[in-house]
Amino acid sequence: MESREAWVKKRNISPEELALARQVLEEIRSGAEPRAALRAHPLPGGAGFLAKHALVAAYRDMVASGELHEDPHLLAAIRMKPVRTLSGVTTITVLTRPSPCPGECIFCPSETDMPQSYLPDEPGARRGVENHFDPWLQVSSRLQALREVGHPTDKVELLILGGSWGAYSRSYREWFVRRCFEALNEENPQDDIGDVSLAEVQERNSHGRHRNVGLVIETRPDLINRSELLEYRRLGVTKLQIGVQSLDDQILELNRRGHSADEARQAFALARAAGFKLVAHWMPNLLGATPASDRQDFLRLWEEGGLDPDELKIYPCQLLRSAPLYAYWQRGEYLPYSEETLLDLLADIKTQVPRYCRINRVIRDIPSPNVVAGNRNTSLRQDVAKEMARRGTHCQCIRCREVRAEAVEATELTLHDLVYPAGGAEEHFISFDTPDDHLAGFLRLSLPNGNPLAIPDLESAAIIREVHVYGQSLEVGADQSGAAQHRGLGRKLIAQAEAIAIARGYVNLAVISAVGTREYYAARGFVNGALYMVKDLKAKK
Repeated sequence: MESREAWVKKRNISPEELALARQVLEEIRSGAEPRAALRAHPLPGGAGFLAKHALVAAYRDMVASGELHEDPHLLAAIRMKPVRTLSGVTTITVLTRPSPCPGECIFCPSETDMPQSYLPDEPGARRGVENHFDPWLQVSSRLQALREVGHPTDKVELLILGGSWGAYSRSYREWFVRRCFEALNEENPQDDIGDVSLAEVQERNSHGRHRNVGLVIETRPDLINRSELLEYRRLGVTKLQIGVQSLDDQILELNRRGHSADEARQAFALARAAGFKLVAHWMPNLLGATPASDRQDFLRLWEEGGLDPDELKIYPCQLLRSAPLYAYWQRGEYLPYSEETLLDLLADIKTQVPRYCRINRVIRDIPSPNVVAGNRNTSLRQDVAKEMARRGTHCQCIRCREVRAEAVEATELTLHDLVYPAGGAEEHFISFDTPDDHLAGFLRLSLPNGNPLAIPDLESAAIIREVHVYGQSLEVGADQSGAAQHRGLGRKLIAQAEAIAIARGYVNLAVISAVGTREYYAARGFVNGALYMVKDLKAKK
């Protein structure tokens, strides 16, 4: 815990403000609603009201002095933007340096001082610019900011953005990941590497204060092959975001995407065989598309031989002045959808999403001044939800069903096993659901047909691709009554996966473990292989 003096110095909180924050905190402890308590204690001289980070500072100062015991409920009440960690982990986004992309997509902005497809005033990208694309600075500053507003940071998912990860040199990629891990470890701020290897830095993180429980990169289908997938695992990558954009070859060609729909299908099958969690980027309103063709194309994601992504980001094409598509629009060859047309399309297609997929986004967070024509509403998701409610339809995706802050009674949960074919494997989406069909936790189990990538760790193995228990992210060892996390659900899901794998004749059970989850799986009988953790199932037969 940091002292009052440290907080004052870093956040410019005066002793008077800290004293006022203590008063507000005491009222909240006595049952007052946080907003009402803040309003009842304005800053002197008409200077407004205390910020929530001042309440968090007061809370931590009182815990450090022994005046207050750790109180997760109180911290949750004063936490800023609790939705950021309601999925169970804390996500930190980092941006790679500007670099050429092998693609020539006509919808991408051409900002020479930014990674391909990113704008300097996008929220996530802006932090990269402010920190000169330095991975250590980006992670460290974000850790500090999250802690200051009350979010736990012991379980961190790193999301590396910047276009096509596979287009960067391997030396840069290793350096970038190493610096991210060093920032999580709170070590080596000046990059004095000496003889320290990435593996050593990762080993320290596996039992460190800010453990990496997921590492995500972006790439293109045509950059995915066996060699790259093995390299991703060496770096600790667990999830791939793949820019598919469309499964219509004519649309892909018109937009100069540089790969075919079949290449996307092959890339997903290869990555699934390697156990990665898979996120597809899909773009309606590309050049040549219509609302009707977009509806048809969306269904291709889920048809037999399709992609069957675990997660989906829908990025409707937005017309930007710096993109080559702008010239098509000027010539009258391209027409962006109106907000009404886009809302109608999204409300239709959301009903088609399977229960095993999570829709992370339905619009890209591009500030509206950058958009020349078409939809500028960045709150479209909420409007789509209202439209679906008006129609009496609903979405069954993971994001719409996860419990978030809802209290969970473990005895009332029902175990389900949703089975579907995907990429040459039999997939099992094993879940714990509440009586009102909310999702408390799930496991993705892949039963591959052989070992197509000839990876030794995966020989005769079923593969756990993801284990996720929902609810507000809790500190390791914390107890929060009714929260889904730390209720033993993960252990039960793994036991069910073992039973299925044994019944289907698999000798081993592998898991694509993140660096920071190694101890968790080791406690459940998994041992480190070269790239995966593996459990021998023969003794259980």
